[in-house]
Amino acid sequence: MKATFWGHSCVLVEVKGKRIVIDPFLSGNPVAKTKPENVKCDYVIISHGHRDHLGDAVQIAKANDATVIANFEVASYCEMKGCNVHPMHIGGAHKFDFGRVKLTIAHHGSGLIEDGKIIYLGNPAGIIIQSDGKVLYHAGDTGLFYDMKLIGEMNKIDVAFLPIGDNFTMGVDDAVKAVELLQPRKAVPIHYKTFDVIDVDPVPFITQVAARGIAAQILEVGQSVEI
Repeated sequence: MKATFWGHSCVLVEVKGKRIVIDPFLSGNPVAKTKPENVKCDYVIISHGHRDHLGDAVQIAKANDATVIANFEVASYCEMKGCNVHPMHIGGAHKFDFGRVKLTIAHHGSGLIEDGKIIYLGNPAGIIIQSDGKVLYHAGDTGLFYDMKLIGEMNKIDVAFLPIGDNFTMGVDDAVKAVELLQPRKAVPIHYKTFDVIDVDPVPFITQVAARGIAAQILEVGQSVEI
């Protein structure tokens, strides 16, 4: 399994010959280097319905005849836009041809503003991908919650992608505590520096996680981690 960071919270996962894009916010993302029209993928997984996560999912999914995996509300929204979808919800899991996906709880919001109105898009989620004996956890946008300990106990997490940008999600201190609860083999910070309000230095996160005996790695946009 290979995971490549595409900026903000977008991660490309490659496993079993399949390409899975998580939270493809590329257009309007000042740090993104990949254009949505250049994305090749088989699946798009969306953690929640905010613009900086739903992003270019509809365009990418339709261009690739890819399947959108998301909570029921986000999946239904994408289906109405012409996408192939596989709806799921919190606590549910499903086996795909690339591996098993399970949605976990996340403490955040989920909705879009269109034509001056808010469209409710269900509960936000974290994402667990299990394939080839490896486990990837993408926390989506979330605050710290104690059930991360349970997620870590039930899943031997190889790499955890965790938001550290503060303001909308966990900040550094809470994200470090999340690592303590999850106990992954490696932690990677996401959702920071994209905008001024989340312009957080990731180095203290790396330092504090390492001090707890857990590997941590900053991925620059376009860099990958082998799992």
